[in-house]
Amino acid sequence: MHSTSKIAVLTSHGQPSDPMPAEASLAEMAHQVAQILPDWEIRSATLATPGRLEQTVENGVLVYPFFMSDGWFTSQVLPRRLAGFQHHLLPPFGKDPALPATTAQIIRQAFAGQAFSTRAKTGTKVKPSLLLAAHGSARGPKAAAATERFAAALRIQLGAFEVITSYIEQPPYLADVATRLSETDLCLPFFAQSGDHVTKDIPAALTKVGFKGQLLTALGTTPPIAELIAQAILRAAAPPGSCK
Repeated sequence: MHSTSKIAVLTSHGQPSDPMPAEASLAEMAHQVAQILPDWEIRSATLATPGRLEQTVENGVLVYPFFMSDGWFTSQVLPRRLAGFQHHLLPPFGKDPALPATTAQIIRQAFAGQAFSTRAKTGTKVKPSLLLAAHGSARGPKAAAATERFAAALRIQLGAFEVITSYIEQPPYLADVATRLSETDLCLPFFAQSGDHVTKDIPAALTKVGFKGQLLTALGTTPPIAELIAQAILRAAAPPGSCK
């Protein structure tokens, strides 16, 4: 969809119990995207702050869902709250076709300098492992399906590494999967922002089972993500037939 207003709104779930930290974090991401797109006005609003989305959106804007899947919030809540505005709703962050390659670069850098893990029982070298810690859902399959699709694409990018999926709200649970990992393995929270799941639930589960590997920051908080979002906005705003 071609945009003439050059206004984009980043929106995320936020933290209903304490909206302001997530609101500030999303605003910082909007600022980073604006630095890349200086001729755009980049706004932000979480769903957790009452009325903020409706106050931030106006007719003609692009709306970028900073979500990991096209689940309940992106397919039901967002369209309902945006019903009074002419807008273009982009695909969610987690479904960006460029995300697996971008993530692969992040993981290669994180693994740089680490030796291949050695299993004590066999003494043989094995692939180092990346554990994706995702939200999942006990209410439907979409969240897990999105994670599994992403993991499959990431495995193609990271042929030298084992990519394992785990979840907070459904099996295979994070704590159960993490028990078999070594100190040279990594855990990547498959989340857009660093809410309670990332700062509390994931570390607690890993600590409980004695995980000695490295816990990375949430995928959506890593430095390359602002550029990825900027490119998604440009693609959505490009006129039909444009090469952007």
